[in-house]
Amino acid sequence: MMEVIGLNADVTIQQSLFYILTTLLPIMVIAATPLVLASTGELIVEKSGVLNLGVEGMMVMGAVIGFITAVETGTPVAGFILAAVAGGLLALIFGFLTQVLLSNQVATGLALTLFGLGLAALMGQTYTGIRPPQTARIDIPFVSDAPVLGQMLFSYDWIVYFALALVGAVWWFLNRTRAGLVLRAVGENHDAAHALGYRVIAIRLAAIAFGGACAGMGGAYLSLVRVPQWSEGMTAGIGWIALAIVVFASWKPGRVIIGAWLFGGVTILQLNIQAANLNVLGIAAIVLAVVTIGMIALNLRSMTAKNWIRVAFLGALALLSWAMALTWPAFRLDSAYLSMTPYLMTIVVLVAISGDRTRAALNAPASLGRVFHASS
Repeated sequence: MMEVIGLNADVTIQQSLFYILTTLLPIMVIAATPLVLASTGELIVEKSGVLNLGVEGMMVMGAVIGFITAVETGTPVAGFILAAVAGGLLALIFGFLTQVLLSNQVATGLALTLFGLGLAALMGQTYTGIRPPQTARIDIPFVSDAPVLGQMLFSYDWIVYFALALVGAVWWFLNRTRAGLVLRAVGENHDAAHALGYRVIAIRLAAIAFGGACAGMGGAYLSLVRVPQWSEGMTAGIGWIALAIVVFASWKPGRVIIGAWLFGGVTILQLNIQAANLNVLGIAAIVLAVVTIGMIALNLRSMTAKNWIRVAFLGALALLSWAMALTWPAFRLDSAYLSMTPYLMTIVVLVAISGDRTRAALNAPASLGRVFHASS
């Protein structure tokens, strides 16, 4: 499903818009779905005050377990279920080491990633080159076949809608339930929560298992839908991008979707730029202009002097990129540089957000990454 279709420079604006809505948008949503799942799970983990850097390892384990299960049983649903179980079990290893044995969370998360990558490579050796069974697509009579709307909203498999529903459920859980309030209390001040009688370790283990299950499903989506095959190291850093999205979203579930679609869109955009051999400067100018307009629209009522400076800087970059594109219309960038765009954007976003220390302090769970001693 992850086909790449080039853009024709001679098509009309209407044709370009139709192409974006019916082709690029569905592919972008598919590319973003693993990020939505993994980021949502990691958000719950971090809301409980735990930093799990093993998302990549859990995703690749979910990818190989889901693929093997789907191939052997012929049922993709079973693949997703067992991928979630595998991700949850791997996460519980991390949880036992960090919450019971009190090991360092950062070092243990990195070890979990290395362990998952190695074990998945070993398990998937004999499954390279095999095509898994196709995941069922949601079909709504008279709606799915609509010319534009059907392709925009109803051309996906069930896991895409499940991921979106999961984000909504997580938002409702965190903001509208007592259990969500307790989880956030544990993440903000685990000592106070313990003093009130809440079982901090049990709550954190449940959150860690949920995060692992979501990461496992995200990995299974990679091997069963997005790239329907198994290959060693196929996650290719997606787990690290998922970690960045949680920070980008300011630990708010609704913004996870925006972040995932943004990074998924960058991935698809760079693939199409390579396929169509487009002028990167012109594309950069358009993207910067859209980001500038988006910043103004989202923050118009609360724009500070610092934000206006940022908007002016982005707008100036957009104009400069457009002028350079007109000056050097034959400018092209090597595919190796384009391929690193999603990861470069991850670094830029994290640096930009980290620079605003006040905002980070207001949104990050206060006990994030801190060790909890039940005896204290």
